[in-house]
Amino acid sequence: MKLLQWAALGLTSAVAAVSNESSQSRNLLSTPFSPPQTFRNVHLVRSINLEKSYAKELTYVVIENVSKEPQQEYYLPFDVSTLGRIGGLEVKDKNQPQQPGFVIDVVGTDPVSSTEYYKVTLPFPLAPNDQSTLAISYFILSALEPLPAKIEQSAKQYVLHKFSAFAPSAYTTVKQKTKLKLPTTDVPNAVTLPASLNAEGKEDPQKQGTTYTYGPYGEQPAGAVQEVSVRYEYTKPLTHATLLERDVEISHWGGNIATEERFWLTNRAATLKNQFSRLQFQQTAYYNPPSSALKELRFPLVAGSIDPYFIDDIGNVTTSHFRANARESNLEIKPRYPMYGGWNYSFRVGWNSDLKAFVRKLSDSVAPDSYVLKVPFFEGPKQSEGIEYERIVSRIILPEGATNVQFETTLPYISSSVTLHKTFMDTLGRTTLTITAINVVDDLRDRDLIVRYSYPFAARLRKPLIFFAGLATLLVVSWVVGNLDVSIGRKEKGLLKKRA
Repeated sequence: MKLLQWAALGLTSAVAAVSNESSQSRNLLSTPFSPPQTFRNVHLVRSINLEKSYAKELTYVVIENVSKEPQQEYYLPFDVSTLGRIGGLEVKDKNQPQQPGFVIDVVGTDPVSSTEYYKVTLPFPLAPNDQSTLAISYFILSALEPLPAKIEQSAKQYVLHKFSAFAPSAYTTVKQKTKLKLPTTDVPNAVTLPASLNAEGKEDPQKQGTTYTYGPYGEQPAGAVQEVSVRYEYTKPLTHATLLERDVEISHWGGNIATEERFWLTNRAATLKNQFSRLQFQQTAYYNPPSSALKELRFPLVAGSIDPYFIDDIGNVTTSHFRANARESNLEIKPRYPMYGGWNYSFRVGWNSDLKAFVRKLSDSVAPDSYVLKVPFFEGPKQSEGIEYERIVSRIILPEGATNVQFETTLPYISSSVTLHKTFMDTLGRTTLTITAINVVDDLRDRDLIVRYSYPFAARLRKPLIFFAGLATLLVVSWVVGNLDVSIGRKEKGLLKKRA
């Protein structure tokens, strides 16, 4: 049973991860769909954080039930071109941020519209004229476009982000504004809007350091769009992982957890205008100026991690440094070559940890051989510029004979399965829990995966008994073979005596 389930559904050509605590439904609509105008947005404040290589949006909106009946379904619109890059969609009560997110369902695809709707089910129906404040958050992957697309090896990089000054809404919005948080004050271009559009008649956008504010705006109808864009300096890599495969192997006999993560990375930064110069790269290594190339990765591992390794397609890579003490463990690696825009790199890292730090036995009278495992859903590098993941496949390889596997996690995922994985000296195979997630960012790397399973004492004896039986069988076969009379000379001598 999945105690806390986050699910994801998507369009035919793209999938977006959304939070969910129950089963999800998706209805394909044959006619244009328009959400019933049962709500209105009294006040909306949207924040777009562009300090990392992906966009993070957080919207606080005061909604009001304007119908004559209690209402529980609130709709969120997304453009089809953006939907497949949405990750970590979550809707909560702003006044109760520690509570689980609301149930979200995909309404369906409108074949004559470029908008897809998500239905948010409030925990309780909202009475007529009552208000509630929602906190809506999500990430947008591949949201930054290098402009120009090609630059010199040591040149600054500028990126473009397009968005709507009016927050996407399926309802009338009485008052709203959008705030941008940029990583720098070097902003060559930011689309300006007429002061007459601003409710206070001010310059639009208002600039204060690295913060740009569009609005406030007066009443806008449902579906109102005001396209704007901002181009700013961002001389950092746009690290994008097309796939991350993670294996966590549990060994009760060895008291060890072996973790391995396999990465397929690409840098979405501006490509090089000319050929790569190794000489120029070595010269800049002395003063280390800002660069759009990915030069190193830092893995903050769980305290107590040991025996790290770093291997790519060629073999073992020695350009790594591991530091560990009682409080922390850090692995720093450098690829064989700097990853400039458009370059790819695949590799694997792994390490061992003490089982006692992650697994404990439950004092359960009903299931006396139950254990609970608590590990990060994924770890990966932690970079100041951030990393985005298209897909993460996380496998928990439990001991052979483990049963009754249950799990919970607050990280959005799209599928899960329990299968068998055969390794050395296995008979039936090891119980393996596989969970797949899409559209994930490194801001979610601290989300835990909690797995509960049963591991009977008889199952723990399976492997040593098999090993003993195999060894005994080998000894018996060796004794039998050793006592066979296969000599030819004795048989011939006996035949000659009989003939005589």
